[in-house]
Amino acid sequence: MIKALKEWATVVTALENGDQTVLLRKGGILETASGFRVEDKKFALYPTYEHQDNSSLKSQFYRYLADVREQKPKDGVNRITSYAEVLAENDVSSMKKIEELSGFHIWSDSYMVERMNWMPQKPMTVMFLKVYKIPSVEIPVLPEYQGCKSWIELNANTGDGSAVLNEAELQEKLSEFRSIVN
Repeated sequence: MIKALKEWATVVTALENGDQTVLLRKGGILETASGFRVEDKKFALYPTYEHQDNSSLKSQFYRYLADVREQKPKDGVNRITSYAEVLAENDVSSMKKIEELSGFHIWSDSYMVERMNWMPQKPMTVMFLKVYKIPSVEIPVLPEYQGCKSWIELNANTGDGSAVLNEAELQEKLSEFRSIVN
């Protein structure tokens, strides 16, 4: 069994292409009481296909959404193509800091404002990730994977992968990230 974090397929694509290195989360609807928690430092990225639209993305990344829609797996299966390792994690409550992190993700400014305004008493958890591409693993979609929750357990082996960014690029971005959130 491996932990997996459910994330928009468009964002998974951006992570796998090195266009995104952070995830910003407050939790799913089923996590409103507890908020988002990092349950594991290494996890599979489980692509989801609901709730994504162009208005949530910066315009230069609309193509990722179009690609994801064209390549969506057939009903009843999903594809795991990457996993991530959390290199740094911080809670952020300041919209100014969220704006300063804009270069680390593909979400539109309006979407970030919307996310910050949802449950405003809770901070945004920001995770800086090292992402690894792996050979595609097809898995059946089980009923327990459904619903607005962040974490699921997969009965799958992701195997070893290759880092999306080289170590120098990664360390440079991580240093910049830390200077913003700390």
